[in-house]
Formats: sequence, structure tokens, C-alpha cells
Amino acid sequence: MAFINKINSDINIGNIQNKNNKNDSGNFEELLKKELNETNGMLEDAKKAETDIATGDVKDLAKASITIQKAELKMKMMLEVRNKAISAYKELLKTQI
Repeated sequence: MAFINKINSDINIGNIQNKNNKNDSGNFEELLKKELNETNGMLEDAKKAETDIATGDVKDLAKASITIQKAELKMKMMLEVRNKAISAYKELLKTQI
């Protein structure tokens, strides 16, 4: 029970901020490029894991499976970001000046 209380006390919903990105200038373009590069790296790792599984060179099947699943989730997230950006762009095109 103490573990649950510790988790709940650490969460501050009113002021959510990514501790890893405190030094970012808030530039969306840089953040998007960083995320795309990270996604690309994860996809390359997943492709290598798939190749290792297919050839039988995999040392830890669970770790390879997790790598593939992480890459899949990251790709889905990036696709949703793309879809939202396209949707916002289309909405801007509908705006009359």
C-alpha cells in the first residue's frame, strides 16, 4: 500500500511537464525532428530483431518481442500526430479571411 501512496503523491496533474525536455526551447519543428529520428531508430532496431528471430540468432526472444512492440506503438503515435496535423491544416484551409 505504501508503494501505491508513493506513486499517487508523485503525480501532479495540474503541472505536467516532461523532465527530459526542460532545456528545449519549445520549437515544435525540432521536437518533431527528434521524435521522427527516434522513431526511425526504433524501427531499425525492430527490423534487426525481426531478422534475428527469423534466422534464429535471437538471444532473448522476450526482449526482441518488446523491441518490436515498442517500435509499433511509436509508429502508431507518429501516424496519429501526422493525422492530427493534416486535420488541423485542412481546418485552416476552411477558414475564411
